[in-house]
Amino acid sequence: MKNADDKYTYRVTWSEEDGEYVGLCAEFPGLSWLTGTPEGALKGIRRVVAGVVEDMTRNGEKVPDPIALRHYSGKFVVRVPSEVHRQMALQAAEAGVSINRLVSAKLSR
Repeated sequence: MKNADDKYTYRVTWSEEDGEYVGLCAEFPGLSWLTGTPEGALKGIRRVVAGVVEDMTRNGEKVPDPIALRHYSGKFVVRVPSEVHRQMALQAAEAGVSINRLVSAKLSR
């Protein structure tokens, strides 16, 4: 396995429906690996991702950048209903802070 593959975001969780552990990769949401142990699920999904990355590279396709290596500005826009906006404005005014600071604090919890 290439070192770059180790920088992807992997997760192992139990699938009650399948009765097995499932290995997932955030950068490749369509991929998964089912097996009886958490260790096997992680090993399996890493192997699958390595194969897909190799195939994509060989075919000249763009390989997703690992989330850990992406740069984020710290800014994003969220649309909410006007009543929610009004409630946030009121809460912010009562707290003596900006809406931005109030929402940031709520998201950080």
